[in-house]
Amino acid sequence: MKFTNISPAEAHALVAQGEAQLIDVREPGEFSSKHIEGATLLPLGKITANDLPKTDKKIIIYCLRGGRGSSACTKLIDEDSTLTIYNVEGGITAWEQAGFPVKIGHRKVLPLDRQVQLTIGSAVFLGSAATYFIDPNFLIIPAFFGAGLTFAGASGFCGLARVMAMMPWNKKLS
Repeated sequence: MKFTNISPAEAHALVAQGEAQLIDVREPGEFSSKHIEGATLLPLGKITANDLPKTDKKIIIYCLRGGRGSSACTKLIDEDSTLTIYNVEGGITAWEQAGFPVKIGHRKVLPLDRQVQLTIGSAVFLGSAATYFIDPNFLIIPAFFGAGLTFAGASGFCGLARVMAMMPWNKKLS
């Protein structure tokens, strides 16, 4: 079985009719900042088919822009090919742009992908500057992060994103 991408309007209609359960696959800090009312948090790095709610309702997955949602759907289908699941195209960003409500939390946390971009960008910039101004051996810093990006692009696994997800500011407050 394969998952189906649906528009925010289709997802909203299914939820409003009580026919669907929303699953947010972002990290706890992102969920605390903003989420769709009634959604259940199951972060992508930890989600398994056994974690899904036991329900007759349709399961709709969402993330920030749709990428992690798509990855979660693929992961879940690989584990259990009998599942019928849906991914919100464009994630919570498209949901908001369509004018549907979201619950805003008190915490403001940058999305995980932007945290990774800031970390890598800073390391490459500072490593390059240190190479030029201090010692050529500092070239190892941008080379390391470049290799990490290449591996992440080829494999779909970003170790830095996993590490960033464990940082205290990305944990859900009790």
